[in-house]
Amino acid sequence: MTATKIAPRQKSHHIKMSREDKIYNIVGIILFTIITLLCVYPFYYLMICTISDQKLVDLNQIILLPKGINFENYVEIFKVQNLGNAAFISVARTVITTALSLVLTSYMAYFFTKQNMWKRKFWYRFTVITMYFSAGMIPIYLNNRMLGLVNSFWVYVIPSCLSVYNMVLVKTNIEAMSPELEESAYLDGAGYLTRFFKIVMPLQTPILATISLFTAVNQWNDFFTTKLYITNTKLYTLQYLLYELLQQVTAAAEQIAGENPYATITPTGIRLTLTAVVVIPIICVYPFVQKFYVKGLMVGAVKG
Repeated sequence: MTATKIAPRQKSHHIKMSREDKIYNIVGIILFTIITLLCVYPFYYLMICTISDQKLVDLNQIILLPKGINFENYVEIFKVQNLGNAAFISVARTVITTALSLVLTSYMAYFFTKQNMWKRKFWYRFTVITMYFSAGMIPIYLNNRMLGLVNSFWVYVIPSCLSVYNMVLVKTNIEAMSPELEESAYLDGAGYLTRFFKIVMPLQTPILATISLFTAVNQWNDFFTTKLYITNTKLYTLQYLLYELLQQVTAAAEQIAGENPYATITPTGIRLTLTAVVVIPIICVYPFVQKFYVKGLMVGAVKG
């Protein structure tokens, strides 16, 4: 008769929660659910209003679900002259400025972490002080005009390709990195550029994703640069073009109604649709960098 082996009972690692802990968790879940809904609802309301019957929107009868669904607002907005070119300019300035700012800002931060940099403390303080003092709008305008940036695409890029605030975040993050990683590459003969692009940059993904989001959002939403420096309509950005249309929203609604007698476009509908057209693209970018966002801020802001 063979003895049957009894498998040892595995210890349960489940921790029994007290009644107070359960209540705390339930209240926390309910609270954060409410906060999430309050944050999401304005965007949801904006979207359902743009595809609903505009008469019902004006009467405030759209609350939770769209009614009289149609896409007439978007069809008419996309017929705006020069819209495609303006969208291209906005995308181009956002992508180019974000890429340049990412490289230049992180490279500058990298060199400020080197103890053997000539007059490092002086140049670092000289750079940081620009965060607190500005020459003002008129001197900056005159400077950009003397540089030939007026009515030039590069007025969107060059003045914005370096951020001192973002540089400080990246510098703090690099200083928290183990120095042995660079030392081993240095002993193998790697220079500054090799160490920066092959060792430092790949390890800074969270903070670089964070500052990329900062830069991209600022570039995408900016319309004042166009208003101040650009008179050539071919260099108008999407935001400025829609800003001008928004200023003439009543006339625009009347013009659309005159061109299409069956259109039910209203000034409110145009305002909501213009807002949606500007907001949707940048919202689509956020999910790709959201997982790095909190980690990048925490690591970049705290040394240790």
